[in-house]
Amino acid sequence: MIEKLINWYQTLLSGTGLSDGMLVFIENATIIVVTILLAILADFIVKRIIITTITRLAKKSKNDWDDVFVKQKVFNRLAHLAPAAIVFYALQYIFDAEKLVEFLGNITQAYMVLVVLLVIDALLNAMHEIYMKLPISQGRNIKGYVQVMKIVFYFAAIILIISIFSEKTPTALMAGLGAMAAVLILVFKDTILGFVASIQLSANKMVNVGDWISMPKYNADGDVIDISLNTVKVQNWDKTIATIPTYALVSESFNNWKGMEESGGRRIKRSINIDMNSVAFLDDEQIERLGKFHLLKDYINNKQKELSDYNKSLNLEDGTVTNGRKMTNLGTFRKYMEEYLQNHPMISKEMTFLVRHLQPTEKGLPVEIYVFSKDQAWANYEAIQADIFDHTLAILPEFDLNVFQNPTGSDFQKLAE
Repeated sequence: MIEKLINWYQTLLSGTGLSDGMLVFIENATIIVVTILLAILADFIVKRIIITTITRLAKKSKNDWDDVFVKQKVFNRLAHLAPAAIVFYALQYIFDAEKLVEFLGNITQAYMVLVVLLVIDALLNAMHEIYMKLPISQGRNIKGYVQVMKIVFYFAAIILIISIFSEKTPTALMAGLGAMAAVLILVFKDTILGFVASIQLSANKMVNVGDWISMPKYNADGDVIDISLNTVKVQNWDKTIATIPTYALVSESFNNWKGMEESGGRRIKRSINIDMNSVAFLDDEQIERLGKFHLLKDYINNKQKELSDYNKSLNLEDGTVTNGRKMTNLGTFRKYMEEYLQNHPMISKEMTFLVRHLQPTEKGLPVEIYVFSKDQAWANYEAIQADIFDHTLAILPEFDLNVFQNPTGSDFQKLAE
């Protein structure tokens, strides 16, 4: 049909009596103008009518996936193929110079390859966004896989474009690239390591977006906001962004606090160093005074009966220290802290609960509190922890115990006086 129209137009022009050169010029100019007008018309029809209609239908649809395709501009990018196809088809009717037509055809084909690449890129982005809205995405991050697929398509597009201009088949180019494998591995080392690491992170569920991780080597301590092929972004608590190589999360150690968050509690692990010179047995006056503490009343009564029965079984007199058993201020203090924490409304009773002695050192005897707070929010957790140790430090003198600390200037000043 088109060839008949061109032949008719050529016959019409030949009857005007113009020279052959002028006839060719007018013919080519006419085809170029018609091609441009048809390309503009195709672009208008596709973008203004078809794409607009698709967008309206997507907004009215109850499905979310079609809205995502519109948002990622899949159809808009696909629309660029229409004008390009018209130009490519019309080139065979323009000019007598074969090399120029061939060159313009190669450019048009390369443009069409790039358009298809952009469509695939938008399509992959849309599919990834749809996946992220599914429940299964909470435990599986596939962004690394999506990026690998993009790299494969980018690489294929480059091969096709080179093939178009070099007039060699893609297979022949791929065979030639085999000799460059070592160079490619070196260039894409981080990408290859990141891809392998992404598979391990996803398969083993080591880390996901939203997890709280800490990695001091990279100054990272906060929530994971993005996991890509090459990097993992962590928003620290001071709102700075730390970037960690993806493969580092596999080859090096890091802390993932997800288990703590899912447990419903947050660990409090802190100790106070007791001056061992202040540890002593309780006398009757101290026992009577401490027995008035609400938290110690039952403990002291039961403990006194237990010790009295034990000492009587050995025929020991009351007050015997060397052979009998007596209550100590440190042991009573430890029991007091247990009762205090048991009655604390913000301390979990279902998780690990310890008030224990650690190995004595030259800095005293550490008494460690190892419990879990019910509130995981950082500010609330710190407030609960601070309240507990405020009370602990304030109550120590009631048990005639001293906290160990290195001498300060005020201590030397008192000695001088």
